[in-house]
Amino acid sequence: MHPVTVSGSRPSVPAVGRPAPRLSTDRVRAMPRMPAARPPIRSRADADTIALLHRTARVLVDELPRLTDRIVALMKEREPAYRATCVDPHELWREVHDSLSNNVRSLLNPKEGREAARSVSWRIGADRAAQGFPLDALLHAYRIGCTVVWEHLLDTASRDDPHGARALVHVAADVWNFVDEHCTLVAEAYHEVGRQLAWHRENRYRIIVGALLDGTARVSDFPEAEAVLGLPEQGRYVVVALEDADSSPRAPRPPEVRGGGRTVWHTREGAAHAIVLLGETSPAELVRELVVPPGGRAGVSPEVNGLAAVNTARRLADTALRACPAPGRAALLEDHYPEALVISSPELGSALATRMLGPVLALEPGDRDVLLSTLAVWLEADGSARRAGELLFCHRNTVLNRLRRYEQLTARSLDHPRDVVELSLALSAHQLLNT
Repeated sequence: MHPVTVSGSRPSVPAVGRPAPRLSTDRVRAMPRMPAARPPIRSRADADTIALLHRTARVLVDELPRLTDRIVALMKEREPAYRATCVDPHELWREVHDSLSNNVRSLLNPKEGREAARSVSWRIGADRAAQGFPLDALLHAYRIGCTVVWEHLLDTASRDDPHGARALVHVAADVWNFVDEHCTLVAEAYHEVGRQLAWHRENRYRIIVGALLDGTARVSDFPEAEAVLGLPEQGRYVVVALEDADSSPRAPRPPEVRGGGRTVWHTREGAAHAIVLLGETSPAELVRELVVPPGGRAGVSPEVNGLAAVNTARRLADTALRACPAPGRAALLEDHYPEALVISSPELGSALATRMLGPVLALEPGDRDVLLSTLAVWLEADGSARRAGELLFCHRNTVLNRLRRYEQLTARSLDHPRDVVELSLALSAHQLLNT
């Protein structure tokens, strides 16, 4: 029995659409490597059948233009994707013809042509993925092309010998096994390029968002940012900064942003930031709708105009995050400017806390904490000793006694507005810089 390699028994399906762009490093990381071929399946056909296959293949070589016309017509008739206006008919015909020529000729030289035929199928799968052509349409085209070639082989074999077609049946199983092998090869190439393109898009997305937040984006980058991120160059933006105590340092969980427009998140090294296109929403409304993960905190910048100001908004959002008073809450910077002032200059904030609270901080912990909490509640109660007493569950005279003790310890007067302002900032500095 004369062996016949399967790769010498089937034409590759024609390539489709416009000439596919070569996959370069700006499209995907690298052209995917074609897997090694499995050992060829050996046919049980005898020498006479092999000779008949070669004779019919030589006839097909001379009829490639007519076969190409037939396959292209069937592809357009049976597969809507090939009727799309984006498919150049001249390029489609040329690619079908080239594919047929490569694979029909491989029937005559199976050993030499197997890898060439595999390369054609692999390249077609990779190129179609890069073009975004539907995989099911591509596989359907493969089967259309194979069917036409197989039928033409049978017709040619029967032309001079009525029993010729029956003789070729002995290689039919090998031919269709080869069809399945190459359809699998096409699908593997398609999916591999699809994965690489998805990686490329995700990586490019991350790089662009990071550049906007870091301030390294150039004005010439803004059109690409608009195309990739869906964020217009001119628009009303805020940035949200997130600290999530319940997450891994490398993967903060983004809170749900309600009320805003397009939201783009960026996470790295334990930090998470969102660029939010406000639309008709105000920053205050967005903060009210922001859902912060349990144990996490969020800071929201003031509104800025345009992508060029996103870096400024990011820095202000980080300041707002540091000024956020408690876990599970979001702080709008505009509501925390005094706190933002002291944490923006930790050295000055610490110096102010020492100046205004030094003697109090030197007390025993119990006395210190009672006096600090009384001062904070009194300020929160707008200087009302009665209201502060209600909040502290004590008499107003007790509050007044504690305030006088503070004045005695520090030589400050709570009747002087300047001292009250400095006390308020000092309390904020002590709380924020020591937590």
